[in-house]
Amino acid sequence: MTDASGSDESLFPIAVLIDELRHEDVQLRLNSIKKLSTIALALGAERTRTELMSFLTETIYDEDEVLLALAEQLGQFTPLVGGSEYVHCLLKPLESLATVEETVVRDKAVDSLRLLAPEHSNSDLETYFFQMVKRLAQGDWFTSRTSACGLISVCYQRVNNSIKMELRSLFRNLCSDDTPMVRRAAAAKFGEFVKVVEIDHVKNELIPLFNNLASDEQDSVRLLAVEACVVIAGLFKHDDIERFLMPSLKQAIDDKSWRVRYVVADKFVELQQGVGPEITKNELVSAFGSLLKDNEAEVRAAAAGKIKDFCHNLPSDTREQTIMTHILPYVKDLVNDSNQHVKSALASVIMGLSPVVGKDNTIEHLLPLFLTQLKDECPDVRLNIISNLDCVNEVIGVKTLSQSLLPAIVELAEDSKWRVRLAIIEYMPLLAGQLGVEFFDEKLNNLYANWLLDHVFAIREAATNNLKKLVEKFGHEWAQSTIIPKVLNMARDQNYLIRMTCLFCINVLAQSCGQELTQKVMLPTVLGLASDPVANVRFNVAKTLSRICPVVGSSALQSQIKPCLEKLNQDSDVDVKFYSIEALESEKVIQAM
Repeated sequence: MTDASGSDESLFPIAVLIDELRHEDVQLRLNSIKKLSTIALALGAERTRTELMSFLTETIYDEDEVLLALAEQLGQFTPLVGGSEYVHCLLKPLESLATVEETVVRDKAVDSLRLLAPEHSNSDLETYFFQMVKRLAQGDWFTSRTSACGLISVCYQRVNNSIKMELRSLFRNLCSDDTPMVRRAAAAKFGEFVKVVEIDHVKNELIPLFNNLASDEQDSVRLLAVEACVVIAGLFKHDDIERFLMPSLKQAIDDKSWRVRYVVADKFVELQQGVGPEITKNELVSAFGSLLKDNEAEVRAAAAGKIKDFCHNLPSDTREQTIMTHILPYVKDLVNDSNQHVKSALASVIMGLSPVVGKDNTIEHLLPLFLTQLKDECPDVRLNIISNLDCVNEVIGVKTLSQSLLPAIVELAEDSKWRVRLAIIEYMPLLAGQLGVEFFDEKLNNLYANWLLDHVFAIREAATNNLKKLVEKFGHEWAQSTIIPKVLNMARDQNYLIRMTCLFCINVLAQSCGQELTQKVMLPTVLGLASDPVANVRFNVAKTLSRICPVVGSSALQSQIKPCLEKLNQDSDVDVKFYSIEALESEKVIQAM
């Protein structure tokens, strides 16, 4: 096996590989491909180049899964063939893989070739890589021509001018290919190619190609041209954008295919940043409005989701006026849109308009819209509004917020959809801090107590976890007079899940309330639950005692906690015994003793 003399034994790896690749079992063939690097190491660099690469090139006829693995392996083979000096020998098998019918195999072969391109010297790139690209680009089958589209840009910058001219000619032919799949591949790589081509050639040669793609009969080609438009806009100055890009962009905004208009809406902020403030003000504001009122819900939803970013990126000197005059009327219509996805997309960003339009406009124009969405029948709409309330509070202040939106928020706290209730709970510590302790006790305290008794575990858990934040905001005295009595009262509830929630609350409160409250007020309740008829409650007592023992004093630990855990250790339930032993042996308990 290790003999490099050319004996029969040295042929063993290739012979084994041939046998395995001819086996009927696909998994066996796949495994043999995955250990190619091991075989290459055994063969050595020279025999890998001469024998293994030749064998792989001649036997590319396997299952797609095997070919995919082979294409991925070859992209990492440079050290195994002797380094970058010999990397060109990997091109032939990958070229064959780049022509197969299965798209994922071709794409992986192209990915590997793109990895190998930088490892070629300039001369090898011109001698070997370019010639391979040329063969693919001029291939009889569309599969090879689609692969060529992804390879032209990676070698363009490092070849001489005559080859550059030839590469541009090849790309031009691909952009006007008879087969839609090839034009689609060219459109997908157009932006990438534009980045590496000299700007004069872009204007003179590539822009006409771009305009043709943007007007292609296939909408799948036109929508990819929109993405190329984003890249081109970043390369051109104002006058060139007006001259070369805007006609095609306007055409895309009004395209007959909703899929093209959807991509325009999805990329609109990137287009806005590319074309600059002047063209945005003169051209894109009205175009954005047309997308916001598009006939197709998918387009409206995509545009609605971009409202906040589009408005933030407007020229600062005219931003507020532009929003109030040209954007807000469409926003008001979208609040009552017939499609829930549109309303949900709007709800996720509409709060972000408040810092831009200011306090007065928010109170007069936006608050009624927020209130409408808080009462929307779609839970996702309500959820998205609730999740972004802090944006509004920073602008209008807590007093106005509580007067206008709080009644709706309180109503949502009892919403039938548990995810909506969960969103309210997660926002509650922030809201409580903003409203103050008196307002919280008057308006929200009872709601909070109800959440601790909720039939959905996620609600009880969230409410429990937020107790710590509330105590930190309002203090120990508030906890002792307001929250702790409600928590301890849960220990007497008939539902064992609520009694367990009581223990979970004590776990959290003990850390915030300190030794005196924990030891005198909460510990007796925990000890009382140690004799609960439900085993789940009893083993949670053991877990709770383990958690709170660092908070209580050593006397309580010795006289109350330790005897209780030892009693639980004699319990008939195996889980109760397990957690009591774990508690007795825990580092916290041992250190406290």
